[in-house]
Amino acid sequence: MKILHTADIHLKHYGDERWNTLLSVLAIAREQKTDAVVVSGDLFDKDLDAENLRPKIREIFSNNGIPILIIPGNHDAQLLGDMYFGSDAILLNDISHPHIIEDTAFYGLPFESLDENGVLERIHLLKQSLSGEYCNVLLFHGELLDIMFNQSDLGGEEETGYMPVRLSFFTDIRIDYVLAGHFHTNFDIRQLPEGGYFVYPGSPVSITRREIGRRKVNLFTTGEPPAEFPIDSPHYEKIIHTLDPLDTADPVGIIQEKIKSVHPQAKIILTVDGYFNKDKVGKSEKELAEQLNNLSQTHDIELAIQFRDIQHILEDDLFSSFISKLDTYNLDAAKRKRIREHAIQAMIEAKQ
Repeated sequence: MKILHTADIHLKHYGDERWNTLLSVLAIAREQKTDAVVVSGDLFDKDLDAENLRPKIREIFSNNGIPILIIPGNHDAQLLGDMYFGSDAILLNDISHPHIIEDTAFYGLPFESLDENGVLERIHLLKQSLSGEYCNVLLFHGELLDIMFNQSDLGGEEETGYMPVRLSFFTDIRIDYVLAGHFHTNFDIRQLPEGGYFVYPGSPVSITRREIGRRKVNLFTTGEPPAEFPIDSPHYEKIIHTLDPLDTADPVGIIQEKIKSVHPQAKIILTVDGYFNKDKVGKSEKELAEQLNNLSQTHDIELAIQFRDIQHILEDDLFSSFISKLDTYNLDAAKRKRIREHAIQAMIEAKQ
């Protein structure tokens, strides 16, 4: 069976980036001829969004020819109710009642306000229902404590402790896949004690500026490992360009080339730091900053300027003597650069 697994779309408005990403995910499912789509929680950002968007969700969650299995996350408890979300939508709200598709049994462990012991109890209830004749798949929304989380990994949640689980909870339990949600940052796979997989796909669209890099879904065939499938959706990319005071090349031209290589749907967070010599580059600190600001406005770039012109440092006799001495040592380029940067920083502090 071929399954497309995603989570944490956090729908808010009809027709926005998140909505269009969901349409893209469904299109991929049809193109790839998947047998099931799994949404492991936080399909909506709030209960109110679930209610407002439900008429439109019914339209896109119908007539796909593919079952769409959904569990509630901590943001969309509204799904716990007996509501209709389309002819393809299947809500898994009871861990003791799986949904069977061909040779695969799908179980849902929806979000509840539980501590570790509560989650462990639910998983032991699951053990009583599992059958060896099926590939057993668990949909889960919560925090895997075997991963070091911070708030940015979880989309900036104000607190942690959402359905905490450990890989060890699945010891002696024949689960082939735990298809999880709640971890936004990136695609992450962990091995279960009995040989199965615990996988977070990450958000399919950047929910905050902390979700960096092209987004992915988990597209795999049962019996095989989970697999990253990159998608074309809005996301953030970081570009950090560090100026070198010995370079003579125009940094703006170099940065423009870096921008060209970025995915067309990426929103760029550009940081330009380091030191430069205005005589070598042929422009002042102010001129360079103005050119970068113009570039950022043209390309809708979030710009942070952290560089400084250090011509006065480079022309200092003491610094020149230090660099001449440094050049006599047999050092690799990276180490030589680090030492030079420390010397520059020391000279800047000494002149303040």
